[in-house]
Amino acid sequence: MERPGPSEVTGSDVSGPDPQLAVTMGFTGFGKKARTFDLEAMFEQTRRTAVERSRKTLEAREKEEEMNKEKELRRQNEDTEPTSSGSNVVRDCSKSSSSDTSSSGSEESDSSDDELIGPPLPPKMVEERVTHMEEDISRLPPPLSEEQEDDDDDDDGDSEEEENPVQKIPDSHEITLKHGTKTVSALGLDPSGARLVTGGYDYDVKFWDFAGMDASFKAFRSLQPCECHQIKSLQYSNTGDMILVVSGSSQAKVIDRDGFEVMECIKGDQYIVDMANTKGHTAMLHTGSWHPKIKGEFMTCSNDATVRTWEVENPKKQRSVFKPRTMQGKKVIPTTCTYSRDGNLIAAACQNGSIQIWDRNLTVHPKFHYKQAHDPGTDTSCVTFSYDGNVLASRGGDDTLKLWDIRQFNKPLFSASGLPTMFPMTDCCFSPDDKLLVTGTSVQRGCGSGKLVFFERRTFQRVYEIDITDASVVRCLWHPKLNQIMVGTGNGLAKVYYDPNKSQRGAKLCVVKTQRKAKQAETLTQDYIITPHALPMFREPRQRSTRKQLEKDRLDPLKSHKPEPPVAGPGRGGRVGTHGGTLSSYIVKNIALDKTDDSNPREAILRHAKAAEDNPYWVSPAYSKTQPQAMFAQVESDDEEAKNEPEWKKRKI
Repeated sequence: MERPGPSEVTGSDVSGPDPQLAVTMGFTGFGKKARTFDLEAMFEQTRRTAVERSRKTLEAREKEEEMNKEKELRRQNEDTEPTSSGSNVVRDCSKSSSSDTSSSGSEESDSSDDELIGPPLPPKMVEERVTHMEEDISRLPPPLSEEQEDDDDDDDGDSEEEENPVQKIPDSHEITLKHGTKTVSALGLDPSGARLVTGGYDYDVKFWDFAGMDASFKAFRSLQPCECHQIKSLQYSNTGDMILVVSGSSQAKVIDRDGFEVMECIKGDQYIVDMANTKGHTAMLHTGSWHPKIKGEFMTCSNDATVRTWEVENPKKQRSVFKPRTMQGKKVIPTTCTYSRDGNLIAAACQNGSIQIWDRNLTVHPKFHYKQAHDPGTDTSCVTFSYDGNVLASRGGDDTLKLWDIRQFNKPLFSASGLPTMFPMTDCCFSPDDKLLVTGTSVQRGCGSGKLVFFERRTFQRVYEIDITDASVVRCLWHPKLNQIMVGTGNGLAKVYYDPNKSQRGAKLCVVKTQRKAKQAETLTQDYIITPHALPMFREPRQRSTRKQLEKDRLDPLKSHKPEPPVAGPGRGGRVGTHGGTLSSYIVKNIALDKTDDSNPREAILRHAKAAEDNPYWVSPAYSKTQPQAMFAQVESDDEEAKNEPEWKKRKI
């Protein structure tokens, strides 16, 4: 077979695709032009289809209205014309009208008009109505689908509830958890809402399990992770398996869900001037926060004028250091810090009244800096981001609560005053729907009651208040999943507010359980001696629950043997009765067991002295041959001594 020339190849390409090429490539249609789409024509076709559908929908609605009107007219005519002839005329007219309308409307719509009653409309009115309908249809939007209509109905129902966000506050019921007698300065709730952890000025951290707790509301574990340092902040990680404990010391700790230590941050060198060159904090901590997205990363701020980020896997050195500065470049102490909701920003409030926000990956200069957010010299106790991440709320030590937009961080959006605070950890939080802002107020002892105050975020009006107790409200926490509000007070109480209809799980689980009676055997526990510096072989094992040991002892026949009661009567089974009637029992009871002697021992010995002297038997015969005879000196009387005195003594006298 001869190859075609170049001219032949070009000619074949112009005329059509080569069949040989199709066989070689393995599919037909090779060399065809790609199909082009005219978007404007498609949009125009879509618009016409939508207008046509709207027109048909409008026509169907108008026909339904006409049909209803004609039915009403028919009823009125039947009532006004009692004669049968009149009714027959109406029926004949209705039949003729129904046949006319069915023949004319079958071309426009699929719905049958056989049920229409009454005379037909004149043709002029029909033409005018059709022209008006076309004008109205051109102005109408395209029809909505069934899903969109359902969504609109839901939105209409929700809009009524959204008008009053106060109705969503779950405060109809409450339970009280007794932490201690001193201030509850820290609250933490895990992401699932199953466990609550509280910390206070009494150095204790207590764990509360809603699912395992009954109506007695007792903590299942209590410990002192930081020895003699007040607990300032507690927070569960985003996975719920670790708890960040921030106390008055310079070293933050991370414990697991059961209270055992996971890691402890290293302490820095306090003699280094530049705090960025030391590996940890050198002064008292204020607060801490977990990263909302990255597992194992958290942040702390301290009196050494630094904010440090850490990783659980590397407790020997911080990850990064942020150093807040004044406008003149001097050090300033941060009093609180937090992450944004996406974790990209770090916000800190300082003692000079400023709020500084950094990018998480850029530690040199703050991204936003507002120097007079609150009064200088006051401790801003809390900064928190809203759930949408655009708004920042700050609770100041100058008795104010302010709202900021980080997109325009030049002035506060709203400010509320008259909110007294006396604690450096009084906080604020947003409601789960981002429509309310909550904070607590402080009072002097015996001078009123602490309140939980609710502000509407959109207008910042004071819309609601709850009287908590006759002490200050320090901590507040609104959990988004449970829809329950946890409050820590200045008199050692932790209160949980909930609504049986609006809230989920949490306090609802333990309220329905009856209080169990404590077993006496379980309360008697073995004394536990803590020796932290002892060698492992001398260290006592960790104290465990006595319940499992009691169950094992119950299976042991020796330990679970019931003691035999005392024998009553003469005795049986080889056992002597304690109050028998025989002579032997009388002797045992009255003579053999009575061995008391109340006499004087010296008199008892001297009683036998004369008999031993007259009739020596034991000692004297043994020494009669070897003992020398006793020779005693004679004692002269006074008269004999006077006679024997010399003469010169008598003269001298």
